[in-house]
Amino acid sequence: MENLNRKTAKEAKLYPERIIQFGEGNFLRAFVDWIVYNMNQKVDFNTGVVVVQPLPTGMVDLLNEQDGLYHVNLQGIDRGKTVDSIELIDVITRGINPYSQFDAYMKLAENPDMRFVISNTTEAGIAFDKTCQLDDKPAKSYPGKLTQLLYHRYKTFNGAADKGWLIFPCELIFHNGTELKKCIHKYIKLWNLGDDFLKWFDTACGVYCTLVDRIVPGYPKDTINEILDKIQFNDKLVVKAEIFHLWVIEAPESVAAEFPAEKAGLNVLFVPSEKPYHDRKVTLLNGPHTVLSPVGYLAGKDTVREIVEDPILGNYVHQVMYDELLPTLDLPKAELEQYAGDVLDRFRNPFVKHFVTSIMLNSFPKYKTRDLPGLKIYLERTGELPSGLVQGLAAIIKYYKGGKRGADEIVPNDDPAILHLLTELWKSNDVTKVATGVLAADFIWGENLNKIPGLTEKLIASLQA
Repeated sequence: MENLNRKTAKEAKLYPERIIQFGEGNFLRAFVDWIVYNMNQKVDFNTGVVVVQPLPTGMVDLLNEQDGLYHVNLQGIDRGKTVDSIELIDVITRGINPYSQFDAYMKLAENPDMRFVISNTTEAGIAFDKTCQLDDKPAKSYPGKLTQLLYHRYKTFNGAADKGWLIFPCELIFHNGTELKKCIHKYIKLWNLGDDFLKWFDTACGVYCTLVDRIVPGYPKDTINEILDKIQFNDKLVVKAEIFHLWVIEAPESVAAEFPAEKAGLNVLFVPSEKPYHDRKVTLLNGPHTVLSPVGYLAGKDTVREIVEDPILGNYVHQVMYDELLPTLDLPKAELEQYAGDVLDRFRNPFVKHFVTSIMLNSFPKYKTRDLPGLKIYLERTGELPSGLVQGLAAIIKYYKGGKRGADEIVPNDDPAILHLLTELWKSNDVTKVATGVLAADFIWGENLNKIPGLTEKLIASLQA
């Protein structure tokens, strides 16, 4: 079996470099680079990607060994049909480690065709580090590195208005574009780069908020031998992902015209505001996850798929999603129902074993951000409390009691103060004390939830049941 590279994989194409990508990990390769590949194939986007390694250690050496080539294995359910596909992705031209190739890194700014910057440097990546200096090789932080590159481009092309960049951060924080732009502004001020550069950055460049959504389990070690047998290459960078994908970009139509992913039939949306889609994902994907996990686990199930496919528990999940959470959102109903159906397909994915014990880490903060807002809006709009969401909270409280489920030890994992509170409350074995004590915990909720009409009584009843 031959090693994968551009000499052995003769069908691979080489594209002009137009995208700088900060990050070489599984997610970007299975999401952004897969999207660019499809745009190249379907709408002649004709764009190559240069990958920049954000940290001193990483995978660009391995990426360069394979000339940027790798396979994506998509698995899941699409419109009721099971999909298990493998594609060779050929959009990455090379990888650069700016810690050892600083000159090559800075030279990226001199390419007149370079137009896009895309990143996923983890949630901690978009942060301002005041110790970074302009003459560092490179700056430690991602926003610092990017500011170095932007300033070099500004000087190289004498502030030409048509040489700005369109910047799409994919880090999993709300308003990621806004936060990245704030950091760059701070570096411009810290490094005294001048008002003219600041004006060029603000007018010639765009930094856009985005929302990304695709489950990427990564290297498929369980099935790698079967995959290598199919592709007949030694590929050390195979990446497995679910078939569902969504990229929401808060940007004008002019940006969409330059990045024609929708024309390629991809689920990439350019919208005036990312917030409704952020709320939709948190409410209809993360919200059900948070409550189905403890309810299903206490009923003897271990994975999301087992829970969704169980007749009784599946009805519970459907009730929470369609009857309780969906009506609290303000997007068109048909669009919400389509997304909810996609979520259920993802939950049923036969290729992914999503263990609910991993979802139940830090359940109380998750319930606060993912389910409590829906509970309040549902009460406000209907005059009733959503029984499924209350039942989910009761199951979390019961799970945090600890003990055993059959032969399995129940080991909750959360803030030590939360674990201590639940341990002390459960010592009473009085569900009334437990319910009122949890709801009164201001340090968890930021308020006393006993003040929500009827919630205390309904939670007590759920715990008793």
